[in-house]
Amino acid sequence: MKYFTRIQKLGKDSLTFLGDPDSNFIILFNDNAPPAFEDLCVLHTIEELRANIEPGDMMLINEKGFEVTAVGTEANETLRGLGHCTVSFKGGPEAERPGCIMVEAVKGEEPLTSADFAPGNTIEFI
Repeated sequence: MKYFTRIQKLGKDSLTFLGDPDSNFIILFNDNAPPAFEDLCVLHTIEELRANIEPGDMMLINEKGFEVTAVGTEANETLRGLGHCTVSFKGGPEAERPGCIMVEAVKGEEPLTSADFAPGNTIEFI
């Protein structure tokens, strides 16, 4: 396992872009995110990033599987230092932004719902 954390709190607008085909992302941030960002973030407890996240790794959200398809040049560093990155569910071979991790659902996996992001649910990279 490269990273494991639990969701602590959802910012009031944190799931606004999830499921929108043009954006379809969430923003992860340590649970002491700056107040200006808190409303937009899925807040979690920062943990040790044991190894860099790379294409081909798996991300599990509440046990639903996603394959990592691309990792931005700053994503591992910001996740390691701040517990922060953007996770885009559009997949693709190139990260949309330097701090972005691109993932796509594993075939046959149920779609994400807001219930998958309840406090106490897990997020992990393996």
